[in-house]
Amino acid sequence: MITRTSLAADLERLGVRPGGVLLAHVSLSRLGWVVGGEQAVVLALEDALGPRGTLVMPSQSWQLCDPAYLQDRPAHEWDAVRDALPAYDPTWTPTRTMGAVAEALRTQPGTVRSGHPHRSFAAHGPRAAEVVRRHDLADPVGEGSPLAAVHRLDGQVLLLGVGHDKNTSLHLAEARSGLPVRTVPNGAPLLVAGVRRWVAFEEPVVDDADFAEVGTHFAAAGGVRSTQVGATLAQLMDQRALVAHAAAWFARHRAS
Repeated sequence: MITRTSLAADLERLGVRPGGVLLAHVSLSRLGWVVGGEQAVVLALEDALGPRGTLVMPSQSWQLCDPAYLQDRPAHEWDAVRDALPAYDPTWTPTRTMGAVAEALRTQPGTVRSGHPHRSFAAHGPRAAEVVRRHDLADPVGEGSPLAAVHRLDGQVLLLGVGHDKNTSLHLAEARSGLPVRTVPNGAPLLVAGVRRWVAFEEPVVDDADFAEVGTHFAAAGGVRSTQVGATLAQLMDQRALVAHAAAWFARHRAS
């Protein structure tokens, strides 16, 4: 039986830093049967961090992307979809494809969320407002993002039941690799001075096709601590070390 208490003990043994900032990516289904489900997982993560720690998770809402970007509806419907989508609301807009644990954190009292309508992050704890304060529309995973804030705060990254293909910090490494950046048009319904408006913007093209490979390389270099948490493998790493290693790796391998 897996409980909040047993999960917190596993996370402490793994090396989660009390009082630190932790960017977590979690699959509830991989953890096994947890008493209390996703709420217990969130509480266990917060127990391991302690009262001075801050928990961060991606809380993305892809449903608000421009239909021309998603290519999920016929072109003749795009204008109607843009008109019909509800405006992004950090306190209410649900996550999409982020999993039950991220959605539990998003709805936990005291959680704050960044302002990007597609690639937001949710945070809970003393440094939460600092983490989510800036999130530029045109720079969702670079220097204008919560990922960079976690980096400034010397945060850790936790992969709990997921692989490096879900490791959002590798997008920050992409942004810092020095490689040319292509952009793609996107847009979202936002509240501008209290009025719903469709806002168009350009954003960087990101590519996670080689994230598993660079993650394996980083682990082989000794950058990842691993152990069983619940019924799954957990991987913990320092975000600064990960981003530096991956940025250099991208510069070498993607440019060739």
